[in-house]
Amino acid sequence: MKLQLKRPLAFFDIESTGVNVGSDRIVELAVLKAMPDGTEQLKSWRVNPGMPIPLQSSLIHGIYDEDIAQAPRFEAVAQEIADFFGESDLAGYNSNKFDIPLLLEEFLRAGIDFDMCDRKFVDVQNIFHQMEQRTLRAAYKFYCNADLINAHSAEADIRATYEVLLAQLDKYADVAYEDKQGNKSFPVKNDVEALHIFTNLQKPVDFAGRMVYNESNEIVFNFGKHKGKTTDAVFDIEPSYYAWMKQGDFPLYTKKKLDECWSAWNVKKQEQRQARQQEGGAQPQEQTTRQPQTPRPQQQQQQKVYRKPHPGYQQQKQKPDGPVTDDMLEQLKLKFGK
Repeated sequence: MKLQLKRPLAFFDIESTGVNVGSDRIVELAVLKAMPDGTEQLKSWRVNPGMPIPLQSSLIHGIYDEDIAQAPRFEAVAQEIADFFGESDLAGYNSNKFDIPLLLEEFLRAGIDFDMCDRKFVDVQNIFHQMEQRTLRAAYKFYCNADLINAHSAEADIRATYEVLLAQLDKYADVAYEDKQGNKSFPVKNDVEALHIFTNLQKPVDFAGRMVYNESNEIVFNFGKHKGKTTDAVFDIEPSYYAWMKQGDFPLYTKKKLDECWSAWNVKKQEQRQARQQEGGAQPQEQTTRQPQTPRPQQQQQQKVYRKPHPGYQQQKQKPDGPVTDDMLEQLKLKFGK
């Protein structure tokens, strides 16, 4: 089966130092671009993460410190990677929760603003989990009736992911899906828009899942004491929550989307203040501004005499009553904490 594409769909897979999106780094990235004309483009990069690769991670993907010792840092190839992705839509296996957030973190560290606004993203794992509940190896066996060789190699994984999606389109072309509310539909279609909707049912805002869209398409927090509340409502009652998140251990892309919410909230507040001022009406200049009155000569004399300091007071401020002793200095130190 050939994918029906309006623009390229880039399948990509990341091998990393670990699974913490905020602190771990990419060690290998492979991208397979499925083109609208049916052709494919494949490219991969090995990256020096600038930190030791934990043994438990190396045992999974087979990449050790010595394998990437001479590899470039991500910032050195970031623009090349962004250019290869171009304006492609994105696809992967568990990509919404891991690969996309980690890639965005690396781009932000490298100073690359990788625009996600108009992209579609298809998470093949979500189709699989919602339809069958399995792993990638099991998915490949189930859909393609073959064993996945070289699992956790980036190129092998994306090739398997690509083939699994094609098999899913065949298998579920006429299969109904029933959601938690009992609504039935046929969501697995040979259409990236439909797959995007089906694999993003939670409608994440920041991919890390800290903020999501609710049923009214409002951005809400998805964790902690304000879970389920809109960002606007939280900023109204606790604006310091923004500063707390900015200083906290959250992914950079989460903080970027948080900044956008904060800016939009401030714009709304400014518009509301201006609207209240317009509703109240401006007071005439002569009623709101009082001109200072010129004091009479007698008043000037009284003010001058009143402000003149007492001679004794001035003398008292300039000279102490007696010589400064060591005991006086010690008392001053105790008083001022010196």
